[in-house]
Amino acid sequence: PWPRLSPAERGRALLRLADLLEAHRSELALAVSLENGKPISEAYGIELRAVIATFRWYGQLADKLRDESPHTDPGALALVTREPSGVVGAVVPWNFPLSLAAWKLAPALATGCTAVLKPSELTPLSALLLGRLADESGLPPGVLNVV
Repeated sequence: PWPRLSPAERGRALLRLADLLEAHRSELALAVSLENGKPISEAYGIELRAVIATFRWYGQLADKLRDESPHTDPGALALVTREPSGVVGAVVPWNFPLSLAAWKLAPALATGCTAVLKPSELTPLSALLLGRLADESGLPPGVLNVV
């Protein structure tokens, strides 16, 4: 159902996810700090700020992506349509695990693709927490999968 939802509905879902990330910011920052040794102040103030901003930005952008008709020679017609391309695989490293995940997941989800997130084996907890919050935000089952 995800690709068939309207862009506005997908955007609202991403904004709900951003709100949940904000509400659980301390818990997520603690997880990032425990996983990779990043100071909790940096996890909270830098990484989680960027993650929340990324999901909000793409949530607000989702219904602004439009098809277009590029300029062509007279008598010719060209149309550009933007459609979900399928499943996006997002493999992220241990450093900035949630930021790098957000940079891959938010645009994919905003455009109607589903995603599989494969975090580093060193930082799986924060990715699992992100997946749990995605479920709580109302994303349909199978839209965001964490391996």
